[in-house]
Amino acid sequence: MTTLHAPVREPLALRFETPSVRPGDSPDFKAFQKPVAGEIWRPDVDTPAEEIRDLAFGMIRVLDDDGSAVGPWANEVGLNHAELLRGLRHMLLLRAYDGRMLLAQRQQKTSFYMQHLGEEAVSCGFQRAMLPGDMNFPTYRQAGLLMASGYPLKSMICQVFGNDGDTVRGRQLPVFYSSKEHGFFSISGNLGTQYIQAVGWAMGSAIAGDSKIAAAWIGDGSTAESDFHAAMVFASSYRAPVILNIVNNQWAISTFQGVARGGSGTFAARGHGFGIPALRVDGNDYLAVVAVAKWAAERARRNFGPTLIEYVTYRAAGHSTSDDPSAYRPTDEGSCWPLGDPVSRLKQHLIHLGVWSEERHSQAEAEALAEVIEAQKEAEAIGTLHSGKRPSPAEMFDDVYAEMPAHLRRQRQQAGF
Repeated sequence: MTTLHAPVREPLALRFETPSVRPGDSPDFKAFQKPVAGEIWRPDVDTPAEEIRDLAFGMIRVLDDDGSAVGPWANEVGLNHAELLRGLRHMLLLRAYDGRMLLAQRQQKTSFYMQHLGEEAVSCGFQRAMLPGDMNFPTYRQAGLLMASGYPLKSMICQVFGNDGDTVRGRQLPVFYSSKEHGFFSISGNLGTQYIQAVGWAMGSAIAGDSKIAAAWIGDGSTAESDFHAAMVFASSYRAPVILNIVNNQWAISTFQGVARGGSGTFAARGHGFGIPALRVDGNDYLAVVAVAKWAAERARRNFGPTLIEYVTYRAAGHSTSDDPSAYRPTDEGSCWPLGDPVSRLKQHLIHLGVWSEERHSQAEAEALAEVIEAQKEAEAIGTLHSGKRPSPAEMFDDVYAEMPAHLRRQRQQAGF
């Protein structure tokens, strides 16, 4: 009788991708593929998803290393010199705002802040494709959408301080702005929920026979949330007029982007399983962001359905003022990012066009800072975290129900209001 022996196998084990370097190591982006600007083809907006699968793995770039706009996507930008200069101003304003609000948090004028350093082109550029009445469903690092739509700086700062000028009346975390008039839906701290909300809003617009489109925003880490996949199913099944944005800034709060990406290669490739056209773009290239956003917006407006866009960028600052990035990555990694700085790249392009200079740029930086400081002074005159006039706690009971139910009336009375 022959005895059969089970083969000896190693124990099962789980695995996920880890960053190539750790704190104390030298930054290493050798494995990062930086495509040549202008090499990626531009399909017509009605091209079926299955015919553009390659665009989820390359990277759409318009600005080359010399500051020239090259390739087929350059024609999609459609901005004259004055409009490009306005885009640079938006980014400079956002960067100056970041610096002042970070300082304000350190001075205990607000409890919390989240910077956009290195990601300014993504939101400032994307907004150029949106029209009045369209709706963004952002996360907390898209304040550039408001900057580019002309939202008042003073109102933004009042919200960060939570003073009596705060339009959401102290009922949101700092940087959780909200403005229906500027197409900026109230931010949700439960990341991922805004993806479903955006798809639902876009479906509602189509059901009503309207012409408005929606844009969903999510970070690389939050694509691991089930809400992301649920939104993709509905966007695909109903061909909703929505742009599905993924900001891949390489890091979640402390987790390398490879953990959420898994074995898909790119985040844009997630769209393939749902039959959604997917593009991957250089998120530090203002012109490329504008071009891709306009292409996706035109698809949605012409009833060709959703588009998934992955913006490849880098979070140069900490996740928030509560985060210490030196605990999980090299301290100087941001300065080594292969795609460079978005502000410097647009500046170089404008200099290349002959409409800008280093001297004028320095002047513009000073003007942006002065504008932010003036707005901050006006906001501080109303109040900050620990001083001045703040919304009454009684307001927490308002705007919840059309008619306040009895149990809330009792609670308000018990609280002394």
